[in-house]
Amino acid sequence: MNTLHLSNTSEDIETASAILSKGGLVAMPTETVYGLAADALNGDAVRRIFEAKGRPMDNPLIVHVAEFSDIDRLHLVAEIPEKAKKLADAFWPGPLTIIMKKGAVIPDEVSAGLDTVAIRIPSHPDAHRLLSVSGLALAAPSANTSGKPSPTTAKHVSDDMDGKIEAILDGGACSVGVESTVITVVTDVPRILRPGLITREQLESVIGEVAVDHAVLNKLENNEKAASPGMKYKHYAPRARVILVRGSDEKYITFVNRIYARDKSVAAMCYDEDKPRLSAPCITIGARDDEEAQAQALFDALRAVDEIDGVKTVYAHCPSAEGVGMALYNRLIRAAAFEVIDLPSKRIIGLTGQTGAGKSEAAGYLAELGLPVVSADKAARLAVGDSEVKAMLCAAFGDVLDSDGELNRRLVAEIAFSTPKNTATLNAITHPAIIRIMLEEAEKADGDIVVFDASQLFESGEDRLCDRILSIVADRDIRLGRLKARDGVTEREIQRRMSAQFDEAFFLRFSDDIIENNGTPAQLRERVREFYERLVSA
Repeated sequence: MNTLHLSNTSEDIETASAILSKGGLVAMPTETVYGLAADALNGDAVRRIFEAKGRPMDNPLIVHVAEFSDIDRLHLVAEIPEKAKKLADAFWPGPLTIIMKKGAVIPDEVSAGLDTVAIRIPSHPDAHRLLSVSGLALAAPSANTSGKPSPTTAKHVSDDMDGKIEAILDGGACSVGVESTVITVVTDVPRILRPGLITREQLESVIGEVAVDHAVLNKLENNEKAASPGMKYKHYAPRARVILVRGSDEKYITFVNRIYARDKSVAAMCYDEDKPRLSAPCITIGARDDEEAQAQALFDALRAVDEIDGVKTVYAHCPSAEGVGMALYNRLIRAAAFEVIDLPSKRIIGLTGQTGAGKSEAAGYLAELGLPVVSADKAARLAVGDSEVKAMLCAAFGDVLDSDGELNRRLVAEIAFSTPKNTATLNAITHPAIIRIMLEEAEKADGDIVVFDASQLFESGEDRLCDRILSIVADRDIRLGRLKARDGVTEREIQRRMSAQFDEAFFLRFSDDIIENNGTPAQLRERVREFYERLVSA
């Protein structure tokens, strides 16, 4: 199919109108995003929308009209409740969609079999002209391939829809940038089903109490039917993996920089203020306090992710879920398929180092100085007792349980360390549980500073959660002698342990602080005390 690229001249508006009247599809600009329009009362035409988008027909569509009077003229709803009239007076034309009981003329293709229909009057002048000239009610979900970021320019539409639809009407960049707020007035208390530029507070100032649907900020429950567009589990996603990171500015910057230091396939989606302090490639969405600018930039930013060579994962700075921020959070949480990392509120000091260098002794000295120490070894013992972890280990390595149902740790170790692949499998199963337990322990600990004592701090990914990392290192021969005396094992076994660890250069490169422990316990104690004093005075 040859897709026409139309401008907003009167002649091109007439051409687009004629296409729609004949059951065709036209991408039209609105103030929110570009919509893929079809005659809402023509079920066959509406079905073509789903085909073009590659979208299942289980999600209701929004019906757009030019004037409030068109709702009655076209018999789109069974009745217009008083609260809907008040909202229309306050916010139409504009980025608000109101759900009411549908009229008999609404085909199931539009309502997804529900007894309601979503209506809005867009404020974009070209959308209004097209609706007025055609005289139609137009069903128009976002004009993108299903699941991808919504389009805010004609080029975005062209990238996804060229050759699939009859025409694209270019009306410039969308001024709002995220889809309309959707509110249902068929419930006892009107309820927001999708947040947008018009906030809960603005709606309540017109009609009183307004609730927010659980699915706005959370996944739909099993078998729960979507009552509004944009409620699906994953939506708005680029090809790259998106992970939402929730935490203070300082925590977010440290987190991303630590990851990028070792993995150049990551990028940051962040505020303007974050960019100067981030070493990773950045896609900015505006100033921290300008939520409307962020909304306008969001989908552009999500599309821009895939234009950065080599980027496989983007870490997005999590917005507030209040005001317009709720709309941003709603889109990002779905782009991330609900994958969120909550950074600890406390200051985390990672303690690690080479085997035999004295990490455990340093941990003991820090504890003596009053810092809570969370042990990764203790967390690992708790993790392998978790029923879900045990089930995953059995699925990976066979029956590794004793007769009493407890994990046979020796057997697991034999299997897991027999090949690098098995070791990686063990780590993938246990490390997330270990980190979860350590974070829980950190939150329960007294004080604002907590030490993570972890020999595999870097291997497990715990380093990303640390505000500072202290590594204990020592000369190889000194470590060899200590391990012989401490563990009573052969030199060959010690050499195997050492070769399995990162070398000294790695610790020097990726740690914030280094203590060289080639001397006496008293000297180590003093250096740990000096580190502690710098830490608490910072």
